[in-house]
Amino acid sequence: MQKDKARVTLLDIANATGYTVNTVSRALKNKDDISRETCELIQQKAREMGYVRNYLASSLRSGRTKTLAMIAGSMINPFYAILADLIQQEAGRLGYSLFILCSRDDPEMEMNAVEMALSRQVDGVLITPCSFDSPALATLRASKVPFVLLSRYQENTRDDCVYCNDEEGGYLAGKYLLEAGHRKLAMLTYHQVVFSSRERFSGFRRACAEAGIAEEDIFFACPESPDGILPQLCSWMEKGVTGLFSFCDVEAWNTITLLEGAGYRVPGDLTVVGFDNILGYIQFPKPISSVDCHLQEEACAAIDLIRRRIHDPSLPPQQIRLPVSFVLR
Repeated sequence: MQKDKARVTLLDIANATGYTVNTVSRALKNKDDISRETCELIQQKAREMGYVRNYLASSLRSGRTKTLAMIAGSMINPFYAILADLIQQEAGRLGYSLFILCSRDDPEMEMNAVEMALSRQVDGVLITPCSFDSPALATLRASKVPFVLLSRYQENTRDDCVYCNDEEGGYLAGKYLLEAGHRKLAMLTYHQVVFSSRERFSGFRRACAEAGIAEEDIFFACPESPDGILPQLCSWMEKGVTGLFSFCDVEAWNTITLLEGAGYRVPGDLTVVGFDNILGYIQFPKPISSVDCHLQEEACAAIDLIRRRIHDPSLPPQQIRLPVSFVLR
């Protein structure tokens, strides 16, 4: 049986081009001390010869793999898919590879994902934890591998994090509904999301308080099962609720589908607003007004932060809170 062709090496490219191995190596990395013409010539020859960089050998020399891991809830939610795509773009721009793991907001799966990432010798981890007392976070802290919390913030912590101003987002959603004339309002979330659920409802209540809305006319619910969502909505509407703030856009669309399937009109019977502004990135047949948490900025900030932490572990903890805005549709 014929043996597989040996991997093309830097020496092979040097012999084919007449340059030294050092020049070939630096040209393939687009180093400034190599002319653009030389870089292009060497890179073209490398492509013709089928050269693929040996990242394992590079990592053994440098102590870094140029690889990051992102651990998210679930790619079923477009929020995570969009954020992962944006992070992939930014990581690639800086020369990092990214592999993505999903925890499905399950502590055991989250721990497995962290252990998988660490076993791959990643340089850093970007994680949206399912809870702040998660064993996975404790494992990351003990590992000394740099990590950044995505879309999460915990008070009195030394963890780096990048998150949007959830409280202000809830305030903007409430203010929009109030300015539209609604006087009985509710916030609905399908499950309690660590930190964000509390902050968004806090901002929502602040907007209502400023408008003089009585506490008994402000509602919040997190049904124990999907079967409880429609009954909860119907109960609120019977009490006169006409404005609804959904925790996120995906939940807003699901809510609208449930209401319309039951014969209600949206926004005729109930006005629904969301959070995340997913429509700013992908098309969806049902337009909704939404709080924009600026995922592009979060991706850039997270990659910049993890890169700085990798190169300087002594940096003080960084908590980056990004502004939000409201998109009317």
